[in-house]
Amino acid sequence: MIGYILYAAVLIFLLISGIAPVDRFTWELEVSWVILGLVVVTYLYFCQIKYTLILKSALFLHAMILIYGAWYTYELVPLGEWMKEIFHFSRNNYDRIGHIAQGLFPAILYREVLFRHHAVKQGFWMGLFIFALCMGFSAIFEIIEFSAAMAFGAASDAYLGSQGDIWDAQWDMIMCGIGALSSILIFRRLHLKQLKYLCEK
Repeated sequence: MIGYILYAAVLIFLLISGIAPVDRFTWELEVSWVILGLVVVTYLYFCQIKYTLILKSALFLHAMILIYGAWYTYELVPLGEWMKEIFHFSRNNYDRIGHIAQGLFPAILYREVLFRHHAVKQGFWMGLFIFALCMGFSAIFEIIEFSAAMAFGAASDAYLGSQGDIWDAQWDMIMCGIGALSSILIFRRLHLKQLKYLCEK
């Protein structure tokens, strides 16, 4: 039941954000990941593949962060502007939240896949594989952003979201790494408990 509610909430928020986004082109690029996620979740539903509550929650939160960023573009998100004013940041740092999420939530997805397929032993090696997968995707994502900038020029500035920071790509990967490590250390025990319970049913 919770899964249906979260799925519906993401779909509704996605549709609302698409009514009048700040930059339609950037919105389309950003929400493409959410749409892909919804397609995969729908496929898993019809395949009757169940997954843990912690993963459902992670996918929901990640989708909401992406949609919110897509709605306003990452450099204009109101939450980031509020943070900029309160903490005296030199830029809108909402994209940093997005990149922490890029490690924090997918790490749960990777653990679930690795555990179910017995791809690697639990413990240190699983944590290392999860971290490597998160950082690998982060690197691929930066290449995608670079490719968009090369292909679309100034039209992709809001998607690139560097805000004049020459170290933006490096900071993005550092944030992803922090998110991934946090997820590995904080959620490991709870997630494995849920996985074992689900697999025993």
